[in-house]
Amino acid sequence: MISVVLVEPEGPANIGMIARTMKNFGFSRLVLINPNLTEESYAYAVHARDVLENALILDSFEEVLELFNFTVGTTGKPGKRFIPHRAPLMPWELAEIIKNYPGEVGIFFGRESIGLKNEELDAMDVTLTIPTSEEYPVMNLAQAVAVVLYELSKKRPEPYVEALKPATREEKKALVRTWEKLLNTLDYPKDAERKEVFVKVFQRAVGRTFLYGREVHTLIGPLRKAVKKLEECRC
Repeated sequence: MISVVLVEPEGPANIGMIARTMKNFGFSRLVLINPNLTEESYAYAVHARDVLENALILDSFEEVLELFNFTVGTTGKPGKRFIPHRAPLMPWELAEIIKNYPGEVGIFFGRESIGLKNEELDAMDVTLTIPTSEEYPVMNLAQAVAVVLYELSKKRPEPYVEALKPATREEKKALVRTWEKLLNTLDYPKDAERKEVFVKVFQRAVGRTFLYGREVHTLIGPLRKAVKKLEECRC
């Protein structure tokens, strides 16, 4: 299931227009973090008032993260330097990779004024950007949501019928921690900054891959065994 997450939306009208846009494209799950929600929001929602009335409203960004198996952070400025583990997806690429995904997907949109903060984007499994003209690259929040939902509505996930459960965020974090421990045990690479990049690249690879919990535990096993063997060799 796909949820739209608005992080501290500042404009009441935007919140209402986004609810209306969601209903236009067949989406109903809205999560709001510290929203400026007023009667104006409901007025702009028009026939999508139910989307607002059923919205989950929370105070903590970290608490919202835990609701999802896969998180997507939207950004209008991908950055001037190409960093492999931060390369953003395009909306149509996201539509393709979450096709038939059975887990909970959260698409996070930031504040109208500053968007998502760097540390918030860093917490996402992947980032997403909308290609716009260099003459005027900044999009209105409601417009950005509309573009992304339009692309996703063309390839909606099919009902999940198998018994496998998607990996939780904690399970994926455990896999990354085990990989990091292996690098530390190997003392490779020796440069701390490069080692951090190795961990980040692995983290992004895990984030982009739709793993089941059983698969994560299968991967963790050999990594832990390798760490143990290396530690025994040092004795």
